[in-house]
Amino acid sequence: MATDAPPPSKGGSEPTPVTPSTEEFVAVQQSAEFGELRTAHRSFAFPLTIAFIAWYLVYVLLSNYAGDFMGTKVLGNINVALVLGLAQFLTTFLIAWWYSRHAASKLDPKADAIKSRMEGGA
Repeated sequence: MATDAPPPSKGGSEPTPVTPSTEEFVAVQQSAEFGELRTAHRSFAFPLTIAFIAWYLVYVLLSNYAGDFMGTKVLGNINVALVLGLAQFLTTFLIAWWYSRHAASKLDPKADAIKSRMEGGA
C-alpha cells in the first residue's frame, strides 16, 4: 500500500539508529548470546510444531480410516469428529498464546539486548 506521506524528517527528536556493518552482523550471529537466543526459540518452536502436525495428521487419518469411531455420538448430534475438529482450533489458539508468553519472557529480552547493542545503545 503506497502513501503520499513524506518520509520522516532527519531533524526529529529521536536519534537515527546506527546501521551495523556486515562484519558486525556476522560477529553477532556467531556470538554465544545469539546462539542462546536461537536455541531458546528452536527448543520451543520445533517440538511444538512437530507435535501439532502429528496431532493434525492423527485427526485426518482418523477421519479417513476410522469413520465409525469419528461418528460416535458424544452428546445429541455432536460426534467425536466435531469435538476433535473443534479441539484443533482450541490447540491452535493455546499454542499461539503459549508462544507469545514464551517469546515475551525468554526471547524478547535477549533479542532487545542484542538489538540495542547493535544499534549502539549499549
